[in-house]
Amino acid sequence: MKRRDLLKSAAAIAATPIFTNWAQASYFSGEKTQVLKPDQKPTAIPRFGDGRDWFFERRYGMFVHWGLYSIPGWHEQHQWRGRVARDEYVKLAKQWNPTKFNPEQWLDLMEEAGMKYITITTKHHDGFCLWDTKQTSFNTMNTPYKKDAIGLLADACHRRKIPLCLYYSIADWNQPNYPNQGRHHELPAQPQDSPDWDKYMAFLKEQVRELCSNYGEIHGFWWDMNVPEHKDPSVNAMIRKLQPKAVINNRGFDSGDFGTPERDYDSAAAEAKGFSTLVEACQSVGMESWGYKKDEDFYTDRHLIASIDRYLARDTNYLLNVGPTGEGLIPEEAAAILKRIGKWKKLVDESYQQVQTDSETISAPGALVTKRENTLYVHLNKVPAGNGIKLKPVNVLPAKATLLNTGKSIDCAVNLCPSDHAEQQPYLRLRNLPTNELNNTVLVAKLEFDCPLDQISLKKTTETNIELTK
Repeated sequence: MKRRDLLKSAAAIAATPIFTNWAQASYFSGEKTQVLKPDQKPTAIPRFGDGRDWFFERRYGMFVHWGLYSIPGWHEQHQWRGRVARDEYVKLAKQWNPTKFNPEQWLDLMEEAGMKYITITTKHHDGFCLWDTKQTSFNTMNTPYKKDAIGLLADACHRRKIPLCLYYSIADWNQPNYPNQGRHHELPAQPQDSPDWDKYMAFLKEQVRELCSNYGEIHGFWWDMNVPEHKDPSVNAMIRKLQPKAVINNRGFDSGDFGTPERDYDSAAAEAKGFSTLVEACQSVGMESWGYKKDEDFYTDRHLIASIDRYLARDTNYLLNVGPTGEGLIPEEAAAILKRIGKWKKLVDESYQQVQTDSETISAPGALVTKRENTLYVHLNKVPAGNGIKLKPVNVLPAKATLLNTGKSIDCAVNLCPSDHAEQQPYLRLRNLPTNELNNTVLVAKLEFDCPLDQISLKKTTETNIELTK
């Protein structure tokens, strides 16, 4: 079925009464990310002490939304948002033949982008399965492709020792036992269905068992859309038994291992000084869709880089998503974005490795800080207002100051500025930064001191307000 035919069908169906109760799309509204309270100081989030600790080392991963919706190329929720009847949507399976899918090329791009693990949709809300499942015929093996896409990716990941995580949607628009009731991210009740939550959960558990048993070592399970908000800790317990290295997110049947702030929806998570629990933020390069969209609008490099920096600098993980085409190719513009981000991340990556997040040492608008021993990394996360920044209350010159983005020395001074006349205190300033030349990225300054960091903010008297430069 061609895209124009699918959209014509969507327009016709949208006018029928069966769709009048569809809810407005919304993001996941389940477990909330645990942010630090104003009086709490950031501390390192405790390790698991088992095989899941890989998650603390890898930090930055690739998210992939791929499925039948990649063929019309509009949105991963095409069936729901486009109001497409199920019997029309499932015809897309007859076109599923991604002959250009090469998992090695995906992983090459992932590594060039500085990413360390990959998470892929095994089954999105439409119910189409990318693996050789025995629980439903609505899967990749019953298409012209006739190949197990998850198996191919898993084999490539194992060869290259890249952690593989699996996304699975609890909401299902195809399985007849799922109780579609027209709630958010659900179809209205379907007359041909036999809603039975117990039977659906039995189906789901068997699919999870397949995914955790047939593809070697799995490093994560990424639940989505527990619309009924059903609790059942036995499901995650089964995953842990079958795959002890797998980290599990908080969108499933219990609180899992980590929170999942999405895009820029969770303003509290975006602006918090830190987190009290493990977090993996997620974002897509495309502004409209997580799946492939033919005429997508893309975020700027700076928007994405700032988002990545904002979370990595606060001791969390980050997934950045791309949506491959129906042929299995990652779009050129999306790939180019990942590569540009990868170049930036390679230059500044040391500021995220074996560091502590720090929201107490300096007070500077739009800046985040990480630290290691006698070194501070100052991340200019928000767009700088000018080409200099004052790092209150620091008033000791660093022994060495380097802009990681360029490798060049930073012009530094400790002096009294007119705006600080009331307190008569000089402060460390970073000057003549290339904020105009590098205005589409995030600058990271490395400041190395020859004294402990608790001694870089010393009380000054009016007699010491002379300029010290380096």
